[in-house]
Amino acid sequence: MNKSASDTIAAIGTKPGEAAIGIIRLSGNKSVKLTEKIFRQKNRKKISQMKTFSMTYGYIVDKKEEMIDEVIITLMKKPKSYTKEDVVEINCHGGMAAADKILELCIKNGARIAEPGEFTKRAFLNGRIDLSQAEAVIDLIRSKTEQSLKVAANNIKGIVKDRIEELRKRILDVLVELEASIDFIEEDLEVTPYEVLEKNVIEIQKSIDELINDEKRGEIIKNGIKVAIVGKPNVGKSSLLNVLARKERAIVTHIPGTTRDAVEEILYIEGIPLIIADTAGIRKSKNIIEKIGVKKSFEYISKSELVILVMDGNTQIDDNDCEIVEELQGKNIIICLNKIDLKQITSKKEINKKFKLNDIIEISAKKNIGIDKLEKKIKTLVLGEEEFNIESKIIVNNRQKNILLDASGMLKHAIKAMKLKMSEEFPSSDLKLAYNLLGEITGQTTTNEILDGIFGKFCVGK
Repeated sequence: MNKSASDTIAAIGTKPGEAAIGIIRLSGNKSVKLTEKIFRQKNRKKISQMKTFSMTYGYIVDKKEEMIDEVIITLMKKPKSYTKEDVVEINCHGGMAAADKILELCIKNGARIAEPGEFTKRAFLNGRIDLSQAEAVIDLIRSKTEQSLKVAANNIKGIVKDRIEELRKRILDVLVELEASIDFIEEDLEVTPYEVLEKNVIEIQKSIDELINDEKRGEIIKNGIKVAIVGKPNVGKSSLLNVLARKERAIVTHIPGTTRDAVEEILYIEGIPLIIADTAGIRKSKNIIEKIGVKKSFEYISKSELVILVMDGNTQIDDNDCEIVEELQGKNIIICLNKIDLKQITSKKEINKKFKLNDIIEISAKKNIGIDKLEKKIKTLVLGEEEFNIESKIIVNNRQKNILLDASGMLKHAIKAMKLKMSEEFPSSDLKLAYNLLGEITGQTTTNEILDGIFGKFCVGK
């Protein structure tokens, strides 16, 4: 079947399986007439006579006029609908059979199955949303944390689009001045000095770099980071996990080697989601099960963005500690000097001198001492010293960030050309490339391959 943007499309918009309701969504010029063929309303009023954003009750029937299900029809007339086309939603009983049968009747009467993301794609193509808002829809659907939900909701409102349009306008203003200098080079016309235009481009590039930097920290707050709690057996790793989780998640005993496998927990510390793992105590052992646990500990270390190394302040630093620190070279490390409620044999100063590590927090996991300092240190290491309020920031996604990186590179080339007092054609060329690149974020300049890649990530009913 040849597919066209003018086709009326249909899809089940709810997850398969037993549920209170199932929703079949239609969009296109034939959606109203098509639904009228299979719908019998109690008051015999046609759907086409209904007001937009209204609902009506009745039955779906097959060609023999046998009832399939009792349903509620919702009508959204163009252009005030999700797709800016006539949209009909059929709310039936949940479950596989009813929704599948109603969808089958829609197809038999002239609709076709929607492609993944085609409803949202039509919303974009018909100008209701831009490409950044379309991407925010899938981010909203896939949100796993409250913070990621807030970011997606803000982006659906169009804050990314507004910022990109502002940046493009600023680039265009500089381009107009540069082009005027080229076109009227022999005319005695007043033009903006080259140095002023250079300063303007520097400011634009700084604005783009701010968006890039915020994306990294925003991604952490949205999706969290992986953290491994490591150390020798019986130093208090499991106790630390439990006090951070505010519940007993891991088994705590005085017997070394209790934890044989990693225990994972998702925690929120200072607003940051942490996928935190309490790993098996690291030491040389002949016990085959404990050896497997130690191997897994190193696997978690390799995958983690932050490592919390727990050391026992009530014992001397030994070769085992040294071997663990050696394995952590190149990692982001916080050392927790635990058991400060007991007599201290190892001090912060001694650890710093031996390992040249500065991020050392004295704690007692058992007595809940120093945990607030640890949580603040985690936030500082992950997000930096500056206060970062995700709700006040514009957070782009990975695709948009990569485009911004390319655009920033073009602006750097333009700035270099302007500093060298090169002819206006050189920075102008770079600025045009940056202008077009930014258009790919909102969809003003894009390709079918990009659109297919974005909307192919959606579920069929969206």
